[in-house]
Amino acid sequence: VQLQASGGGSVQPGGSLRLSCAASGSIFSINVMGWYRQAPGKQRELVATITSGASTNYADSVKGRFTISRDDAKNTVYLQMNNLKPEDTADYYCVANSGRYNVRDWGKGTQVTVSS
Repeated sequence: VQLQASGGGSVQPGGSLRLSCAASGSIFSINVMGWYRQAPGKQRELVATITSGASTNYADSVKGRFTISRDDAKNTVYLQMNNLKPEDTADYYCVANSGRYNVRDWGKGTQVTVSS
């Protein structure tokens, strides 16, 4: 599975951004898609996931502010980020787990900067 992320940028605190992740290749085998992020000097952390059945899961730090969704017709997963905070500044990575063994594929990161 190939993943192409887009939608990062710079925004002031309290602002919003929407990240997109377009999947191609063996998309029929995708079980779960999601987003991780990595801030400078920190470990990569899970942000949100969505299953093929549209069940979602969020990190506590983003609950109530971020929403993950999917458009199967476009093979795309979105991360709507509202009320952004400086601590949300990071490189965001799209991931997909596929097949019987949940093989994980990563997209290239897209940078999100929240600053006044």
